[in-house]
Amino acid sequence: MKPVSAGASPAAKRSFAAMRHPGFRAQFATFVLAMMADNIEHVISYWMVYQKFHSPALAGFAIVSHWLPFLLFSVASGALADRFDPRRLIQIGMALFIIASLSWSYFFVTGTLQMWQAMVILVIHGCAGVLWQTPNQMLLYDIVGPQDLESAVRLNAMARYLAILVGPAVGGAILLALGPAPGIMLNTVFYLPLVLWLVNAPYGPRFRAGAPALRRAVRGFGDIVQTIRDIKGRSVIVSMTLLAGAASFFVGNAYSSQMPGLASDLGHGDPGVSYSMLLAADAAGGLLAGIVLEGRGLLPPRPRTAILLAMLWCAALATFSLANNYWLALGFLFAAGFLELSFNAMAQSLVQLDAPLDMRGRVIGLFNMSSLGLRAFSGISVGLLGSLIGVHWSLALSALATLAVAGALLALP
Repeated sequence: MKPVSAGASPAAKRSFAAMRHPGFRAQFATFVLAMMADNIEHVISYWMVYQKFHSPALAGFAIVSHWLPFLLFSVASGALADRFDPRRLIQIGMALFIIASLSWSYFFVTGTLQMWQAMVILVIHGCAGVLWQTPNQMLLYDIVGPQDLESAVRLNAMARYLAILVGPAVGGAILLALGPAPGIMLNTVFYLPLVLWLVNAPYGPRFRAGAPALRRAVRGFGDIVQTIRDIKGRSVIVSMTLLAGAASFFVGNAYSSQMPGLASDLGHGDPGVSYSMLLAADAAGGLLAGIVLEGRGLLPPRPRTAILLAMLWCAALATFSLANNYWLALGFLFAAGFLELSFNAMAQSLVQLDAPLDMRGRVIGLFNMSSLGLRAFSGISVGLLGSLIGVHWSLALSALATLAVAGALLALP
């Protein structure tokens, strides 16, 4: 496949092209609800764990347990999606989310939560995300086809930002209105629409036209090495995976956990309000990117375009981190959210479009291992380094390191 021609086709330039597919509309609505439920669980469980243990180490473990499964098991999840029905893998992921929420609810009701039990539930939650994300991205191709894939990926990314904006607000309201145990129990309902829709959704291996793809054996960690060997001659996949990996490793979303300190240092009004506005600016920028780019059919997927957008994202983050004026910082963080969605969605689309049919799941899994799994280390580059030289400079240097990698990729043929 040639991703440039697919991205440049007239069909891909229609506004909100993926929404013209009834199946995608159902997937989008249920995806938003599930993403919102994920964020609601974070709000309630993190608050209760903090109240119970007051443990920075456990808070750090929550971040690691969320991203480390993506590093270890994303390719394995993709291999399973290549061999089996991705719909069923997503349903298993949703079941794990529900088990995690019900487990929190039980321990909140009984008041018997211990630290090791909280750690187990956090690991279950992280594994649920791995079983959801890679098969879901693979399913998008079956729903909309190659011509509208860029639109579908971008809209799903927009849904994530929408959930980040809405989820904490809904979670806070549920926590106040119902309390932690009933609230997190109610949260399980938001996962059910996706589970029920996937029961008979006409997508997946059984519904693909043509000869079925070769079903390879699932080899666990061996699939990581083999997939790297298989893609080494595909420059688009290699460059986009390296680009996403650099952004994830050096920056990731580690600056979100540093936002209270950044907001306090900017010294604008109430620190709580300043903190909330900074978080909202990043998410609102991503949400606007999805609306603007989809509404105008802009930016067909090309590797150089993705790299340039990533370089602009690095520049926006570095400027934000060193800004002394609150409103200037807010504006550049909004721009960073806009640019992050733009280059990440484009990189993912290019990888999917160039991936061979018989190993698409493994290739998407490798991309997710890079773009999501390596976030487990961004706490070192931003957080640990920030404890030594200050978080403003650590974030700026991390953004500049990503900029250097993107520049090197841009210089290559």
